[in-house]
Amino acid sequence: MSAGRRRFASSVRARASLGATAVVAVALVAAGIAVVLSLRANLTGQADRSADAAAREVALNIASLVPDQTSYAGLDLPDDMEHPVQVTDEGGRLLMASEDLQRISGTGVPAVTPVKSPAPGATAAPGDDDSADDDNGADDKGGDDHGGDDKGGDDSGGGDDDPAVGEISDRTSYTTGGATVDGKAGDYRFAAVEVTDRAGETVVVHAGASVADRQTAVNTTTVSMLLGLPVLLLVVGGVTWLVTRRAFRPVEGIRREMAAITASTDLSRRVPEPASDDEVARLARTTNETLTALEAAVERQRRFVADASHELRSPIASLRTQLEVGDAHPELLDVPGAVADTVRLQQLAADLLLLARLDAGERPGRARFELGALVREEVSQRTSDRIPVTLDVRPGLEVAGSRGQLARVLGNLLDNAQRHAHASVTASVYRSGGQVVLAVADDGSGVPEAERERIFERFVRLDDARSRDDGGAGLGLAIARDVAARHDGTLTVGRAPEGGALFELRLPRADGANTDSADADARA
Repeated sequence: MSAGRRRFASSVRARASLGATAVVAVALVAAGIAVVLSLRANLTGQADRSADAAAREVALNIASLVPDQTSYAGLDLPDDMEHPVQVTDEGGRLLMASEDLQRISGTGVPAVTPVKSPAPGATAAPGDDDSADDDNGADDKGGDDHGGDDKGGDDSGGGDDDPAVGEISDRTSYTTGGATVDGKAGDYRFAAVEVTDRAGETVVVHAGASVADRQTAVNTTTVSMLLGLPVLLLVVGGVTWLVTRRAFRPVEGIRREMAAITASTDLSRRVPEPASDDEVARLARTTNETLTALEAAVERQRRFVADASHELRSPIASLRTQLEVGDAHPELLDVPGAVADTVRLQQLAADLLLLARLDAGERPGRARFELGALVREEVSQRTSDRIPVTLDVRPGLEVAGSRGQLARVLGNLLDNAQRHAHASVTASVYRSGGQVVLAVADDGSGVPEAERERIFERFVRLDDARSRDDGGAGLGLAIARDVAARHDGTLTVGRAPEGGALFELRLPRADGANTDSADADARA
């Protein structure tokens, strides 16, 4: 398969057009079959009614025949070619047929030439003709007082004793066959009606109605549908192609712009947004939001790399300088300073490694431990703090997560408090509703309200007081907030009662408890 064919087969427009065309084709074929069958049934019903009317007209004439009529030859039969007629007796003997009827099928009696028959109801014995001319013939048939009544007979005869005499059956049976009348052959629907003549003999009238009009109408309709179906399918396919092309035009614009953004790596570009509020417009808006988030992430990454390079450059340069001086003048080597720069470089590398793991989506463990015990343990190990840390810890408050990461958060908060406190640093653990709160407060200058969110950004230091000599690289608070977020908690900063900064780490309780007794458990 060529590349062009593969692209067409994988095109949404092509699939939509082919799908719509297939659905319409199936619907049209089903509708066409239903229309043809309905038309055929309707026209067949019309032919049946016409044949039934012709048969009953002949049956009415037969019912009115007098008993002494010599034959059925005097019947009035339809003289058109649309209604060929047969009259047969119960034994299947043809008594009467339409003029110029040359062939017939479907009635059960293929004969077209009537046999000679006696008068309706008469016997075929010799001498019937003489009895018909005998002056006493009526008396021979009828009896005494009623001898002049040709239709009555004796006291026990007549229509009163035989209700079927002259009766036409209400039941009509239909068959399909063919006939040739005056050299012209055709298909017919035949109606068969039984009738009892005045002499008491039951005969069957077969009358046909031509179905040529039915065949013509059905054939014309079928041919019209077969010729019109491809044209209609082409129209449906073309319209669907054009409509989907117009509908997907914004998608193609989005694709081209995304390809250009990928080629240029310019994340400031945005895809065009349609003015409509449909799925394509929402896709464009979502794409632009994704590009905005991606641009912000890339920008943060660039700043992070630049700041990290800058932060790493200072301790490395200082350490190199001290080593070079020591190499040239061993008596001037500042070993404590070199050790301090090495420690600072080690801490910065550890911070960068932890941030890289957090950015990669590393999830903390779900071990349960008592937060108060963790705080007491970490504070007890801080022997070089400038200001002793005062503890106010409620026992029995458990959280779930990474003990090491939360210990790192506590260390960063205490380091920050130690740098800015004047004489007091306090660490508290208490319960607030369904959360456990770790609070670290100092009596320093505090954090201006306008800067309380900015200090959690990476490599941010608010003023000269937070210099590299007195403080860190500006990563501690950023790491603390990221760790809090990954523990389903929050880290905020406010004003401490002593006037300095108050950092509150809120974590969900490990047992998921929720209580309204927060006031009773609040710190004193």
